[in-house]
Amino acid sequence: MNRRVVVTGIGIIAPGAPNAATFWDNCLAGIAPVSPIPAHWKRYADYASTIWAPLPKLDFTGLGISRVEQMQLDPSSMLALCAAREALDSSRISSTLKNEKKNTYSLDGLDAGRVAVYCGSGIGGLTSLIFSQSFHIVSPLAKAFSHLRPLLSGGEVPFPEARLLVDAASEDIRMPQRFNPFIVSMTMPNAVSANIGIKYSVHGPNTTVSCACSAGTVAVGQAFSAIRGDRADCALCGGVEFLGDEFGGIFRGFDCAKTLVNPGNDPHSANRPFDRLRSGFLFAEGGAALLVVEELSHALRRDAPIISEITGFAETFDGHNIMMMDPEADQIRRMLHLLVDSAGLTFSDIDYINAHGTGTVANDEIEARIIDECFGKKPIVNSTKSLIGHAIGAGGAIETAVTALSIAHKTTHACKNLEAPVRDLNFVRTPGDFPIRKAITQSFAFGGHNAGLVLQEYRG
Repeated sequence: MNRRVVVTGIGIIAPGAPNAATFWDNCLAGIAPVSPIPAHWKRYADYASTIWAPLPKLDFTGLGISRVEQMQLDPSSMLALCAAREALDSSRISSTLKNEKKNTYSLDGLDAGRVAVYCGSGIGGLTSLIFSQSFHIVSPLAKAFSHLRPLLSGGEVPFPEARLLVDAASEDIRMPQRFNPFIVSMTMPNAVSANIGIKYSVHGPNTTVSCACSAGTVAVGQAFSAIRGDRADCALCGGVEFLGDEFGGIFRGFDCAKTLVNPGNDPHSANRPFDRLRSGFLFAEGGAALLVVEELSHALRRDAPIISEITGFAETFDGHNIMMMDPEADQIRRMLHLLVDSAGLTFSDIDYINAHGTGTVANDEIEARIIDECFGKKPIVNSTKSLIGHAIGAGGAIETAVTALSIAHKTTHACKNLEAPVRDLNFVRTPGDFPIRKAITQSFAFGGHNAGLVLQEYRG
């Protein structure tokens, strides 16, 4: 059974944007939120890359997350809940408070057993684990320092430099006030999807996808497959990530792997996917994109706003290297053939490609070569990561949302800082009117996970 699947709602939180409308406006305006990394991170390491794309400060209480939930949930789950709420609102799905104490809701007019949740995340609640472990490991040292400091105060101290060393070490101690008793549920990777399901009291399939940078794309693809195959009528799907740990340790991991952008003399022009001067990807603090996708007749009965239609999904696996894309790109090529076939299309039908486009030296070269080989010069091409950096597990979902919005508005954003393209593709240099009817978005991940979606203009 191949039922039609449409996108009816979008919610986004991304660097520089607390909601989907601001995000889309920023994209078309070419706004790229690049900032220096937190100053205190430099107490722990010397970094080669010193810039990132931070998230906006959010009022979680104003966004419907209770104070109790803020103590019990990892930031990734809170981002997911905020994006899910916006997606439901934009899809015109209302909700009714079910349990005031738990702050849970039921979705009006929907069969809860036919509503699914598919959410991707690369690291889940790792930042909460890092912060709580700091209390577990460091609190005895903090207690020892608190006893030692008075002994080094006043009078003549035999080793005056000892006080300076203790003071400096004390300043480096960053930990919560207590060990969080909810740390297990905060760090479970499945929490991002489970908390959405709990919040809205839905009982369909509920799955967290962990495919690194392809997680969001695969999650949307799984939702599409479930609805197309009559296993659900409606789904909240997408990706979420929060990477801003207190100590910059996650950032350091990518920095040590030499994958991050060299800020150079002008940090604002350093992030340049598909440019010959690219040096790595811009690390994003995180983000979230949740989409409401529905079976067509289900959406029409609700008189839901239809943004675009999803018509194809495919994924393959390189089986090559945990950190590197296969230079031969055989499985990427195979994924793209499967992808257009799944939508009943050919490569020549595609008008727009939202590329993975990280800005790393090897990946952009391989991706550009395969785009050229399969699609040629016809489709316009851009990289959303040229604006907001790489949000890992959220990246593919954000890019799926951009693809849907680009189809709906018949325009898309420029590939920022692109001056000397690595290949002669039809890159978007400035926003304009583009007759986008059929588009793909593609993601490639550490481990070798390749995934893509076909989105099309909805026609009744």
